[in-house]
Amino acid sequence: MSGPALNRVVKDFKAPATSDTEVHLKSLRGTQVVLYFYPKDNTPGCTNESVDFSQLNGKFKRANTVIFGISRDSLASHEKFKAKYEMPFDLISDPDEALCQYFDVIKEKNMYGRKVMGVERSTFLIGADGKLAEQWRKVKVKGHAEAVLEAAKALNKGAK
Repeated sequence: MSGPALNRVVKDFKAPATSDTEVHLKSLRGTQVVLYFYPKDNTPGCTNESVDFSQLNGKFKRANTVIFGISRDSLASHEKFKAKYEMPFDLISDPDEALCQYFDVIKEKNMYGRKVMGVERSTFLIGADGKLAEQWRKVKVKGHAEAVLEAAKALNKGAK
């Protein structure tokens, strides 16, 4: 599986999220959507990435873009993580890996010399038309949220 294709409509999904909400992709049409997949709540890289997106949330909103973080963690874990770092956006729980599989982010990783299957840090920018506009795989955290913001601004300007 290779995930959704660039410039193609992303398959609709419904998924449970923090704040007792359900994210329904199709209902977000007209708004750009950032989906950032990360391995685990409360780990250094994932925390830094989430804090970076949180700090830029207002700028994303001005670019007609909403943000959702996604991992395999439970909603309870997500709620604690979100509250601890005062995240202004919701986190989607994907314990059955349905979204992870669709976006093809489950990869073999090396953890302390052992091979395990885990989430490869990846981000997807979906245009207001529902089409996949940009994707980043094997993400390095430093500067990533800013790069996604610049792509969201450019896409929003192109949509006008």
